[in-house]
Amino acid sequence: MQNKKSAGVWLDQTQAFIAINHDGREVSDFHLVDSVTAVIQQGNSNENTGNNAEITNRHKFFKNILEKLTNTEELFLTGTGTIQEEFKSYLLETAPFKNTKVTLGTSQQMSEEQVLEEVKKHFGS
Repeated sequence: MQNKKSAGVWLDQTQAFIAINHDGREVSDFHLVDSVTAVIQQGNSNENTGNNAEITNRHKFFKNILEKLTNTEELFLTGTGTIQEEFKSYLLETAPFKNTKVTLGTSQQMSEEQVLEEVKKHFGS
């Protein structure tokens, strides 16, 4: 493994699990740092207000994830659906992360332990 500050994130529409290895040189040095839960807006009076609230909440969710990834140079991003692609776009439009190397994957629902193993597997190959 290269001596880069690496991280892995699994996310879906409501939750993200984050594993980092900013200090270690071995894949075994990855550890879970946190999980982030999205705010889900309920019951808006009209469609426009609902859409705006959904976008605002999604950006808050993404921002909360980015706070855990400060100084990450290489990121493995996986999850369900297309949320990881949305997050990648958001990440690369954020100044401190514009040069981050991002690799995308897709996966089904995972536990925190499964995410950690998937991230280790990705960076170990």
